[in-house]
Amino acid sequence: MAESFIFSIAESLATKIASRAYEEASQVVGVYDDLQELKSSLSYVKAVLLDAEQKQEQNHQLREWLKQIKLIFNDAENVLDQVDCETLRNQVIRDYGTPKDKVGRFFSSSNPLVFRYKLALQIKDIRKRLDRVAADRDKFGLQVIDVDRRVVHRREMTYSHVVESDVIGRAHDKEKIVKLLMEPSLDNNGDSKHISVIPIVGIGGLGKTTLAKLVFNDERIRESFPMKMWVCVSDDFDIKQLIIKIINAVTVSGANSADALVAQQTLRDMDIEQLQYLLRNKLTGQKFLLVLDDVWSEDRAKWVELRSLIRIGGDGSKIVVTTRSHSIASMMGTVPSHDLECLSLEDSLSLFVKWAFKEGEEEKHPNLVTIGKEIVRKCRGVPLAIRTLASLLFSKYDINVWESLRDDEIWNLPQKKDDILPALKLSYDQMPSYLRKCFSMFSLFPKDFDFQTRHVLSLWSALDLLPSPSKNETSFDVANRYLSELISRSFLENVCDLGTHYYFNIHDLVHDLALYVAKDECLVISSESQNIPKNVLHISFFEFDMFLKSFKPSLLGVRTIAVPTEEHIGIGDNNEDLFPTWVLNCKYLRYLDLADSTFEILPRSISKLKHLRYLSLRDNGRVKKLPASICNLQNLEELNLSGCVELQTLPEKLRNLINLRRISITTKQFVLPEDDLANLCLLERLHIYECDNLESPFVGVKLPTLRFLWITRCKNLKSLPLDKHHFPQLEQFVVDECVKFELSDGHEDMNSVLRLKALFFCMVVNFPRSLHGYANTLQTLVFLRCYELEALPEWLLNMTSLKFLHIWSCPRLLSLPSGIHCLKALEVLRIERCPRLYRKYQPHVGEYWHQISHIKHIQILQ
Repeated sequence: MAESFIFSIAESLATKIASRAYEEASQVVGVYDDLQELKSSLSYVKAVLLDAEQKQEQNHQLREWLKQIKLIFNDAENVLDQVDCETLRNQVIRDYGTPKDKVGRFFSSSNPLVFRYKLALQIKDIRKRLDRVAADRDKFGLQVIDVDRRVVHRREMTYSHVVESDVIGRAHDKEKIVKLLMEPSLDNNGDSKHISVIPIVGIGGLGKTTLAKLVFNDERIRESFPMKMWVCVSDDFDIKQLIIKIINAVTVSGANSADALVAQQTLRDMDIEQLQYLLRNKLTGQKFLLVLDDVWSEDRAKWVELRSLIRIGGDGSKIVVTTRSHSIASMMGTVPSHDLECLSLEDSLSLFVKWAFKEGEEEKHPNLVTIGKEIVRKCRGVPLAIRTLASLLFSKYDINVWESLRDDEIWNLPQKKDDILPALKLSYDQMPSYLRKCFSMFSLFPKDFDFQTRHVLSLWSALDLLPSPSKNETSFDVANRYLSELISRSFLENVCDLGTHYYFNIHDLVHDLALYVAKDECLVISSESQNIPKNVLHISFFEFDMFLKSFKPSLLGVRTIAVPTEEHIGIGDNNEDLFPTWVLNCKYLRYLDLADSTFEILPRSISKLKHLRYLSLRDNGRVKKLPASICNLQNLEELNLSGCVELQTLPEKLRNLINLRRISITTKQFVLPEDDLANLCLLERLHIYECDNLESPFVGVKLPTLRFLWITRCKNLKSLPLDKHHFPQLEQFVVDECVKFELSDGHEDMNSVLRLKALFFCMVVNFPRSLHGYANTLQTLVFLRCYELEALPEWLLNMTSLKFLHIWSCPRLLSLPSGIHCLKALEVLRIERCPRLYRKYQPHVGEYWHQISHIKHIQILQ
């Protein structure tokens, strides 16, 4: 269904050709007239694409016609991108090139005259192909629709923590599970040391995880189980990874700072025996509740192995399992499964109304409620389907829109029992075209992936799916805006809004939808991969050997090669021939993620990938030097070298990467190439990670465009000139695990001139008074893993513009400032793993609840 976002490609091509900057560039390169003729051909076919997209489901010939056009569009994108590459190369030679560089280029294969001739031929060929295919448009009876009128009606932000009053129709289910958890654990022989396993079973989208969260956060459960752990299992029941997840999930409650730091150890580098010892040490004698969410594996041997490891828990320990499979429930459960039923029609309609209307508004539109009841019946009592369709209709009062959704032909397609894909597909079909392709890229990530804005920003930006930021806007702002639209349509869940970026997940069934709409264009390669589509453009893989076995000449046109996982998978020790064998043949690559690779030498020929916009060598522990030719990648927008702990120096002439917007650095250098960084005129984000030899960088150097500065695990960093002279545009500053770093008090007015919007403090205790200078600008403040912190700084109460306050894993923090009620701008307060605060500020019952009850969105989690 990759043809469902072909209009978006056409619009992107047309916008690019028509832009003033591109017109000027095409004139310099000498292909202006050719591109104007292509623009005319493009406009002719673009006019009917929206109608064609909507009608293709029932017309095989129309689908084939769209496929032909899409192939032509792909080639057009590649050709137009060459103009960008040539323009940036000309700029570098003009600004930094020597006479030798200019002479050498004239006699090279990139001679401007040769380039112009070849490019003109390519453009003419594309135009002729497009004209031939476009000539058939009239035989399909397509209507001209020039504007995509599918718009987003924004609803108020939702949050991940389950508020019981927001969940409809599950009170009885919750009480039944709580009762089972509170009962003594007895086996068939009456042995109380037996650990009960309670399965919750139901189809996808029914709300198994929501029910488990309701139970997990119930006050009675908190009091009964001193230790609670939540682990998302998903597809792979890997024992080592599950042990790591369980260790990391142990609640900080009552833990001292030394215990809390265990989560920061490199658990993935431990062998299985070390991990088992650590797990036993944490669980022995502890009464715990463990939730294993979303279990798929029917391998009984693995379950028996895990069960034997956690049997050492204290009396009364319990396990809750959520799964779609009755056979898994039977295998794991020690009590009869709790079969979660579909919602009743009454509850379904209540849920629909809650998401489709503002409170009380449904009373003004009884005719819409009647149609909504008919739509609800088609959703078969599945909350995910109901919520998604209701979100689609939010604030839409045109009865024709509601009737069209009710009567859509997709409901008549053959469906499996309990299939809710039609409901989700309907919502997808109503997305604006530009948003569809962005959504489809979620298919390249594994299920249950923990997303941050930066993950999708890197991919979307590299594939040119985002518009250019407007004035006073960053690429992060644009990505957040697109994510906000997806949130408003209920396509994202477990959303945590930090003001500057989002954390979120997507439901398994929403992931299935992404796979469905992206098929033939996006592919996740695994041991189960059979037929690889000929024209696939985007590839991700979790098993490197499988990728090598699957690679073939038909894949040379790929634009994305990704390893989208936060866990180290190791892409092989024998990958010295990695680039010569296949990567360098993929000349149209835009996005190349080789995280956890093990090669020591990056070949000079990397510069052949001139279309590359994103390159990651994250966590390569062997590479010591990068070739100078990497600085010839003028299209590069992001370079990720974090975790390259053996990298001796960064390459010279970084300033030649004139399109670079984001860079993450790990290096053994004592001094960074600060002048080069200062000359990167588009640089927005700088992340300095594990640079242990750095002490006081950027003294006397100005980074004029930098908006985000992250400093992480730089153990010898002492100071940083955090002022307007050095960082005139800085909006976000993060200091994370830098044990020697101290913010200086400085002059009283020095910090006040900075326009900081966000501050993140990790493992910091001392905060200078001069931070009150940000009172009028600071909107986001985060305290993370400040294990010794007992009181928040006094200047917090001066933050009159503060909207987001997040406090995570601060076990010694006794209370919030008593004057917190004065922070009238505060909209979101999130407290997690702060046991003393949890007791005092619980909604409605906590001793100090009245101090924070005015805040619009409050999440207080154990």
